[in-house]
Amino acid sequence: MAKLFGTNTRARMTVAASVMAMAIAAPAFAAEPAPAADDSATTKEIVVTAQFRSQKLQDTPLSITAVNADLLKSRNQTDISQIAAQAPNVSLTPMGGAFGSSMAAYIRGIGQYDFNPAYEPGVGMYVDDVYYATLTGSVMDLLDLERVEVLRGPQGTLTGRNSIGGAIKLFSVKPNATNSGMVEAAYGARNRVDLRASANFALTDTVFMRVSGVYKRQDGYVNMVDYGCANPGNSLGITASAGSGKDCIVGKLGEKNYTGVRASIRYNPSDKFDWTIIGDYSYENRTNAAGVITSMNTAKTGGVDFTCGRFCTYANFYMAAGGQAGQSYSMPSNLTFSGWGVSSNATYSLSDDLKITSITAYRKYHQIFGTDDDYTPYSTIAGAGYNDLTFKFFSQELRVNGKIGSLGEWTLGGFYNDQTSVYFTRQDIRYIVPGVPALYLQFTGNDPIRANSKAAFGTVILHPMEGLTLTGGLRYTKEHKDYTFTRIRWDGGTLVDPFGVGALNGAVANYDGEKVDWRISADYRFSPNVMAYATVSTGFKGGGVTARPFTRTQATNGTFRPETLTAYEGGVKTDWLDRRLRLNASVFYNDYKNMQLPISDCSLLDGFAPGTDPFPCAAIQNAGDGKMYGFELEMSATPVPGLAIDGALSYIDGEWSRISSQVTSIKLTDPITSPNWKWSLGVQYDADMGSNGTLTPRLDLAHTGRQSLGRLAITAPLDYNPAMTLANARLTWKNPGKDLAISLEVSNLFDKYYTLPIRFAALYAFAGTGYSTVGRPREWAISVKKTF
Repeated sequence: MAKLFGTNTRARMTVAASVMAMAIAAPAFAAEPAPAADDSATTKEIVVTAQFRSQKLQDTPLSITAVNADLLKSRNQTDISQIAAQAPNVSLTPMGGAFGSSMAAYIRGIGQYDFNPAYEPGVGMYVDDVYYATLTGSVMDLLDLERVEVLRGPQGTLTGRNSIGGAIKLFSVKPNATNSGMVEAAYGARNRVDLRASANFALTDTVFMRVSGVYKRQDGYVNMVDYGCANPGNSLGITASAGSGKDCIVGKLGEKNYTGVRASIRYNPSDKFDWTIIGDYSYENRTNAAGVITSMNTAKTGGVDFTCGRFCTYANFYMAAGGQAGQSYSMPSNLTFSGWGVSSNATYSLSDDLKITSITAYRKYHQIFGTDDDYTPYSTIAGAGYNDLTFKFFSQELRVNGKIGSLGEWTLGGFYNDQTSVYFTRQDIRYIVPGVPALYLQFTGNDPIRANSKAAFGTVILHPMEGLTLTGGLRYTKEHKDYTFTRIRWDGGTLVDPFGVGALNGAVANYDGEKVDWRISADYRFSPNVMAYATVSTGFKGGGVTARPFTRTQATNGTFRPETLTAYEGGVKTDWLDRRLRLNASVFYNDYKNMQLPISDCSLLDGFAPGTDPFPCAAIQNAGDGKMYGFELEMSATPVPGLAIDGALSYIDGEWSRISSQVTSIKLTDPITSPNWKWSLGVQYDADMGSNGTLTPRLDLAHTGRQSLGRLAITAPLDYNPAMTLANARLTWKNPGKDLAISLEVSNLFDKYYTLPIRFAALYAFAGTGYSTVGRPREWAISVKKTF
C-alpha cells in the first residue's frame, strides 16, 4: 500500500478534493445574485433515467456523462466507440484480428475485451433499456439517438443486469405525434459514402411510428501487400501470387460496409399507458480490421523482418499443406455480421404514485471471420483460424416504481435472461521452434455455451429533510453457465494430438454462483446550484470456465471465481454564473478482488522450464486483488450567446495488494490497462449571419495518456502505447429556417499515427510477431442534411 499513500498520489487526491471543496464553498462569496442570463447563454438541461425515474443530470448522485444527439453530431461521432474520447476514465476500443467485430469496454479500469461468449462484459451495454449481453456486434451505429448516458461505477442495483465497471445506455428517439423526417448524405476520403434517414408518422391520435436507416461504406487504409511480388528472389522462396495488383497490393484492411435499420411503433392512449415495440437489423460485410505488425523478433522468423510499413501488411491469411491440411488453403480476410432484435417496453400507471414497467427482448446474431494469427506470409510459422459464432439472447425485466408521499420513492424489480451461443472454429496452430520437433495443434471446435441469470433488486430514495437525500439499493443475483467442448479432427474423426486436447471432446464444464450487492448514497443540496454526494457500492462479474484450454489440466482446473468490487465515491455537481458554467467533480477508490485475467500460463506443460513454454495457453484465472483510485472533472460553459465550451479531465492509478499463488511464472504489471491521464476540450461558436443563416465552426481535442497494453507482462517489447492527442474539426452552415445544414468535417486533423491499445501477441513467444490495429488517418467528409 506504499504507493497508494505515497506523496504523488496524496498530492493528486488533495488537488481533486480541493477542487470539490471550492466548488461547494465558492457560491457563498457572492454578495448578491448576478443578473439573469440570456437563455441562449445557459447550459442546457439534460434529463437522465439512471435511477429508474426522470431526473435532471445535476440532481442525480452518480458520475454520469450525458450527451445529446446534437453534441454527438457536432463532434463527428457516428458509432458508440467514439463517445469515449470525451468521457472521463472510459475506454471503448474497436477490436480486430482474432476478436472479430467486437469492442473492448473499460470504465475506471474495469471491463473486458475477449469476445468469447463464455465471458461476460464488465461494462453493461443497454439500448432503450435492453441489456446487450455480448461484446460482439457492440460497435453500434448511433442511429436516430436522443441521448447517451455513461454511468461510472457499479450499477447492479440500478440496471437490469449486474455491471461491475459501469454502464453505457443508448436511448433512441421515441415515435411521437408529429409528421416529420430527415435525410442526410455524406461523401469523403477513400470513397466514403454515408446515407442516413428517419421518418416519424402519427398513424392515429394514439398510435405513432418511426423508421430510420443508415448505410456506411468506405475503402480500407492498410494495404495487403503480396510479399513475393514486393520482394522478388526472397530467401524464403515465396513467389508472387496470380492476384497481385498494382504495386503488389492484393486488398485493403479497415473497410467500412455497414447497414442498419430500425422501426418502432408506440401506443400512447393516455398519460397512464405507454407501450413501444422496437425492431432492428444490422449487417456488416467488410475486410478485417486494419492490423500491422508492431512487435518483431527476427530470431524466430529465420532472420526475416516481416514489418511492411505504417499502413502496410504482408499478412496473407494463407496456410501451406501440413498436418491435417493435405493441401494449402486460405482463411477469409473479411468479416460478415448479421444481427436482429425485437423489444417491448410497456409502462402502466396504476395511480399517480405507482407505476409498472415491463421490458421484454430477444436478440440473435451470426458472425463469420478468419484470422492470420502470426500476420506474416510465412505459412509454416504459426497459424490461422476460422470462426463462426451464433448467439441468441432473451431477457425479461419487470419494475414497479412507487412513492412514499413526500418522504421518498422506491423501486422493486426482477430480471431474467437466458442465452445460448454456438462457437464453431477450425484452428491450425503450428509450433515451429528452433531446436524443438515440429508440433501441430489442428482441430475443429463446435462448442455450445449456455448461461442464464436471475435477479431481484430494489432501491429506496428518502428525503428526511430539506436538501438531504438518502439512497439505498440491494440486489440478489443467481447465475449459471455451462460450456461443452468439442475437439475433433477436421474430417470429424477422433483427435490425437501431442497436448491431449482431443481428450476434451464431449467434456462439460459448469459454473453456478450467487451474489448480493448493495449501494448506500447520501447527497445534500447546499443551494439551487450546488449538490454534493457520497456513495459506497458493490458489484461483481460472474465466474466461469476457461473457454480455450490447451491441456486437460487447464480444463479441469479452469473454473474461476467471480471478481468483486467495493467502490467508494464522492462528488459535487455545480452550476455557476447563472448556469453559464457547469463544473462536476468526483473522486473514487476501488477495492477490486479476484481479478479475472488471461494469464497465458503454460507452466503445466511438460518439457519446458516454468515461464519458457512457447505455447499460447490462454487460461482465465483469478490473478489477485488490487486497488484503483482517481478523480474526474467535467465542464461545460456558455460564456456568451453562441459560444459553447466543454471539457473533461480524469486520472486513474492502481496497484496490486495480493497476487494469487496460481500466477507463478508470469510477471504482473499494472492492475489497470486504462490510461492514467485523459482530457478533452471542445469549442464551438454559432455565428448568426441574419438572413444568410448561421455558421458554426467547432474544434475538438482528445488526449490519451500512456497506456499499458496488458496487465501481464509479455515477452514482446511493446508493453505500452505512447500518449497521443487527436483533433477533429467541423464547419457547419445552416439556413435561417435551420432545416438545411451543410457541413465539412475533418477527423484526425493533424494526421497523427497511432495504434489502438489492444494487440494480439499470443504467438510472439514462438512466432516472433505481434500485431495491432492502426488508428484511422486524417479523413475529410462533406455532408448535407435536410429535415422536414
